[in-house]
Amino acid sequence: MSAYELFARELTWPVDWTAVYHRPAPLLVEIGFGGGHFLAGLAQQRPEANVLGVEIARPAIRRGLKKLGTAGVSNGRVLQASAEYLLWACCAPGVVSQVYINFPDPWPKGKQTHRRLINPRFLALLATRLSTGGLLHIATDVADYAQAIAADLMQSPQFESVYETPFVTQRKAADGRLPDGRIRTKYEQLALAAGATCHYFTWQRNGAPAADEFPIPQEMPMPHAILRSPLSLPEIADRFTPLHETVGDIHVRLPMLFTSQQEHLLLVEAYINEEPISQRVGLLVKRRADGHYMIGLSEMGFPRPTPGVQLAIACLGRWLVSLAADTAVIHHNLPYSLDP
Repeated sequence: MSAYELFARELTWPVDWTAVYHRPAPLLVEIGFGGGHFLAGLAQQRPEANVLGVEIARPAIRRGLKKLGTAGVSNGRVLQASAEYLLWACCAPGVVSQVYINFPDPWPKGKQTHRRLINPRFLALLATRLSTGGLLHIATDVADYAQAIAADLMQSPQFESVYETPFVTQRKAADGRLPDGRIRTKYEQLALAAGATCHYFTWQRNGAPAADEFPIPQEMPMPHAILRSPLSLPEIADRFTPLHETVGDIHVRLPMLFTSQQEHLLLVEAYINEEPISQRVGLLVKRRADGHYMIGLSEMGFPRPTPGVQLAIACLGRWLVSLAADTAVIHHNLPYSLDP
């Protein structure tokens, strides 16, 4: 375990970054740090700031940790998570000072462009998390992506370019840095050496208000339900079929059920998607000493008791109630009915 690594399961919503870094300082975020060269250089270049890199891929996390360790900095951290999760769940409104996005995946095929990171909704999220005067830095060597980014930024009332144009370009690198002190990524150096044109954006968050359509997720009380059923655990297991339910933006799938040979319980696999969180959790159906069944959340995988988890337990509970006419709901703390 490295002192540079943060773990999503241990972070509060939102995160107290002053506590994480043991000091108050501007928060600089690099989204998709890849090899970690830029991230470590930024931490060295900006010792007065708290620097955070976010990546999804585990190999990139390992590279970032190694780069920060080699640089010997104390102000750098990495987090394995999506950019949406970091900004939406972990960052309170206005807490981020600068965001860097270096050469994001352009998803070049026509049917893939919807997967690009930078789009109007993502910029709306950024507008709520960047402080007034905060900066958004983007670099890409893909011309059509640069034009799409420029179009989205120009339509946003919360951002203004610091240049007279939406972006500036550079075809060849005279040295390792741009005039404004920019640190080159390794990909960038190779692209410039090959004659590619790199497009650089620096846009500032102005004072225009942004509708906060991205409320900090809430953890709910640990959800559970108590049922009385005439069926045994093996009978329940034999009748299981995959379940799914959607309520608003919450999507729940319960594809599989497992039987414990050591304890009087069943484990149901659940996939829960609710922006900005995706969880794979285990739901328990356990026979208590009084003969009643308790439906609850397994601690396996450090689940967060979100509204989506509440819906998953309600979905499982409704299915159990539907199995026998004389099944009764004794108690539950869910915001949903258990009537099938």
